[in-house]
Amino acid sequence: MSYKSMLTILTDPMEVSEVLAAAIPLAVEAGAHLDVLCLGIDRTQTGYYFAGATALMHDETILQAKAEATAIEAAARTILGRSDLSWGLDALVSQSASVAGLVARRARFADLVILPKPYGEGRYSDAPVLVEAAMFQGQAPVIVLAEGVPLTCRPGRVVVAWNESSEAMAAIRRALPLLQSAGEVNVCIIAPQRHGSDSADPGAELSRMLARHGVNVEVSIIAQTLPRVSEVLSRQVADLDADMLVMGAYGHSRFREAILGGATRNMLEHAKVPVFMAH
Repeated sequence: MSYKSMLTILTDPMEVSEVLAAAIPLAVEAGAHLDVLCLGIDRTQTGYYFAGATALMHDETILQAKAEATAIEAAARTILGRSDLSWGLDALVSQSASVAGLVARRARFADLVILPKPYGEGRYSDAPVLVEAAMFQGQAPVIVLAEGVPLTCRPGRVVVAWNESSEAMAAIRRALPLLQSAGEVNVCIIAPQRHGSDSADPGAELSRMLARHGVNVEVSIIAQTLPRVSEVLSRQVADLDADMLVMGAYGHSRFREAILGGATRNMLEHAKVPVFMAH
């Protein structure tokens, strides 16, 4: 198993350099093809305008979205053109309501999706939609970047959050190429008694499975001494000076889709290293 088709989605001209600086070396190192979707988003709701202004405002916002997509495309093309990489580039315009479907269709055929951090100062409100659509609808694993932190196929140390859930196992299976190439993998189990495990040695079965795949693995069992599990995970990542966190993505049903649950969102808000997630 390896990552041969990677996808990144750019919706903000200010993020082009940072995202591609992380995605391109990863794709080159993996020998993967990188698809880049430059997306201009019309974030207006035309129904909110007064009678007679709707058509005019709609045209104006569409033109603005097209200009943004063009600017993102130009910046991305310049950077990609300097790389020794197999790549594809598309520039599209979408209204906010259609973004999730568009992203899900693209993500469905990607082995790995690389996206910027969706929360923080200056982020667009639709940024989390990209992560949600790629994982929940597109069923693709996603690496959410951390500002200023490099990305590599060969991380020195990876922390894996393990709570025996199907989401955590999905993330681990999809992250196997990264775990196999990591120098060390730390399986972090927080308050195992809460997971309903009847095992006297929590993490033993997962540890054996990973070891059979050639993963250099160790297990840490940690008490929940902080109010949030995400805070304990963040502390473990910092204490071990880890390069990446692997965790299951948890969501809440929203009709036929899903939105990120509070624990997942909190982890992404405060993450200091790239977070690999799958659902």
